[in-house]
Amino acid sequence: MSISNSLSNALSGLTAAARAAEIVSSNVSNATTDGYGRRVLETSSATVGGRGAGVEIVGVRRDVDPQIVADRRLADSGVAAAQVTADFYNDLQAAMGLPDAGDSFVSRVSKLESSLIEATSRPDSDMRLAEVVTAAKDLVGKLASVTDAIQLSRSRADQRIAQNVETLNSNLANIADLNGQIRLLAASGRDASGLMDQRAVLIDKVAEIVPVRLVEQEFGQVAVFSTNGAGLVNGTAAEFGFTPVGQIVPEMTLTSGALSGLTLNGQPLSTSGEYAPLAGGGLAALFDLRDGLAVEAQRELDAVARDLIERFQDPAIDPTRIVGDAGLITDNGGVFDPVNEVGLAARLQVNALIDPDQGGALWRLRDGLGASAPGSVGDSTLLMTLSDALTDTRSTASGRFAGGTRSMSGLGAEVLSFAASELQSARSAESFANAKGATLRQAELEGGVDIDQEMQMLLQVERAYAANARVVQTMDELLDTLLRI
Repeated sequence: MSISNSLSNALSGLTAAARAAEIVSSNVSNATTDGYGRRVLETSSATVGGRGAGVEIVGVRRDVDPQIVADRRLADSGVAAAQVTADFYNDLQAAMGLPDAGDSFVSRVSKLESSLIEATSRPDSDMRLAEVVTAAKDLVGKLASVTDAIQLSRSRADQRIAQNVETLNSNLANIADLNGQIRLLAASGRDASGLMDQRAVLIDKVAEIVPVRLVEQEFGQVAVFSTNGAGLVNGTAAEFGFTPVGQIVPEMTLTSGALSGLTLNGQPLSTSGEYAPLAGGGLAALFDLRDGLAVEAQRELDAVARDLIERFQDPAIDPTRIVGDAGLITDNGGVFDPVNEVGLAARLQVNALIDPDQGGALWRLRDGLGASAPGSVGDSTLLMTLSDALTDTRSTASGRFAGGTRSMSGLGAEVLSFAASELQSARSAESFANAKGATLRQAELEGGVDIDQEMQMLLQVERAYAANARVVQTMDELLDTLLRI
């Protein structure tokens, strides 16, 4: 081997060693950086005319386990969806209150029951009658406050959907832009790993909103699809459309057209069901909350309100009422019509005829809503009838508990038990999703940058650099010797 060849080989070794040291330092400094893929220098022996010509740098490989990353992203989607559901049922239970809480729905029913019993024992006491009115107003007020909480959850979900769609569109556009930049670098033989890291971070953010799968393409590009096949990025970025509303009330639904659905590139996109194009992530969970879970919860609450109003609307309870007049509890001041059940829980009111705050008189609780003048102050017949109407078991007309016979307090307990059961299931799903995500993130980290391994690699690089430097020094000394001859 000639002196020039020896120098060329050693210089190529020095170049490769310097590049390897640079990569090791990058790996160490980014060991905890989100989206960073460990770099590996790829080299091969160089030849010229069939003879060895040192070492050639082939390129820099971004070393990640695509399957673990894909599984972790799916887990992130599951965590986001589970959190949405668990948070909703937690808020619902808090709004309804636990049975032993003084302001819970069940406690409010019990308070009305006890106030009627106390009034029965002293029908002449205006104080006892006033307690009945107050307890009734507290009960219908509780139903209204739970309705407000449910509709607030729907409104917040609607706003979060809008935010997610905006974030999704921005990230998808940036991914498509990075794909183009990566293609240019890779086609020219330059290292695009840094841009790939940026793209990985964006894909992670998208995965929390929509579960994704990737398809590798030429020159380092990737196509992004939802797990159910919706195209998100394939050359160009998809564009989602959504129009949020302000305040949501029970009557507003997606079917009625009062709420916005989701569009993909201008075309309507289904958001419900296991096989919906975007099913499985945080965005689908928000639609499910707004259009499914919360609607179902409101339906159960309205069924309770219907049961309550119909107990006192029975004409047989108060013979002084004219047929068609409202009972003790009214639908916004009037008679309840079964075809108008949606949102009933928010419309319940105590009959103005017995409420002094609305110009009514307390004695009508004792003497009848249709009575024109006070009767015997010792007559507790109507109060006993009202008490029996509240505590008697009757067939529930609507909701998931329709057909069963329950007292008012029993029905309230059933609905609360339903909310608690759903919350427990949602929390279990959330715990499982979090545990799965944590396990996969740990596996991803273990397959990423290992500081000990990098330090060992740095020692090898130092030895290689020193060896090549020694060759250069030896060749220099040899040339000096030849020149002095």
